[in-house]
Amino acid sequence: MLRSLRHRTSAKYTGLLVFALLLILAMLGSVTLGIKPYSLHQVMEAYTAYNGSNEHIIIRTTRVPRACIAAVVGASLAVAGALMQAVTRNPLASPSLFGVNAGAAFAIVFSVAFLDLSGLTTFTWTAFAGAAVSAAAVYGLGSAGRGGMTPIKITLAGSTLSAFFLSLTQGILLANGKAFDEVLFWLVGSVSGRTMEMLLAVLPYMLGALAGSFVLSPHINILTMGDDVAKGLGQRTMLIKSMAALVIVLLAGGSVAVAGPIVFVGIIIPHIVRFLIGADYRWIVRYCALLGALLLVAADLGARFLIMPKEVPVGVATALIGVPFFVYIARKGGRL
Repeated sequence: MLRSLRHRTSAKYTGLLVFALLLILAMLGSVTLGIKPYSLHQVMEAYTAYNGSNEHIIIRTTRVPRACIAAVVGASLAVAGALMQAVTRNPLASPSLFGVNAGAAFAIVFSVAFLDLSGLTTFTWTAFAGAAVSAAAVYGLGSAGRGGMTPIKITLAGSTLSAFFLSLTQGILLANGKAFDEVLFWLVGSVSGRTMEMLLAVLPYMLGALAGSFVLSPHINILTMGDDVAKGLGQRTMLIKSMAALVIVLLAGGSVAVAGPIVFVGIIIPHIVRFLIGADYRWIVRYCALLGALLLVAADLGARFLIMPKEVPVGVATALIGVPFFVYIARKGGRL
């Protein structure tokens, strides 16, 4: 099955269907399982015969939004990671390389400490803006000078700005106890406690970016051959890179804005997908969307049972999975 996925189109469609069904099952598990389990009948009643009971309120305001947010954020981070690895030609690239996490965190901490802003909904837009500005700065610095954007230049620009924003963020947190108390929950990275309104605020941008990634995927295939080959085939490489950068910012920025800095999804999933189906980005983007959503929903579900009755934030759970995977990939030189 795994071997045939690399070569047979029908097998790839079958694989998409299998992972889609697994995602649906994981989301149903996310809604029904936890400290207080609910039946599928109760879940359906919460929408068809809502009576204002605690069970119905929890299902509609906590469980369902949590599953939906985990699915959208997981899919977005995985696709953003795949595109970033292609554009930068760095197999260990992830959304944090673009300064998305660091820029979003700095924007929130700065707004709390100096602008007296508060509330998760406000944090959503503040983080989105900070992520976008930081990523644009990284892309600008990585593209400046002779030769335009190169993998080493954008990697250095991302690492430098990430370290810069991280230092500023830590300095503000140490000097301002109020800012630390306000943003600690967000900085951990979690889909718990988020509302559907927070997701809906940025969902149009994320869905548009996902659609854009599907449109860009054939061009990314050509881009991975190298700039010289791509230009020889008539591709406008700078335009494609700029559009890919915009898609990455919208996907990763929206994810960080809603759920905080959840790491390693953008590294783990693209490598697994390439191992399963090869290097065709027309399929990689589709599989990354499904597997990224599946990973984050499953990780969030599993995190509920690690230290019950308390919960482990999903950002911690993905780090526990991602760190050994990252070390393994690094030792293999970026290959599974």
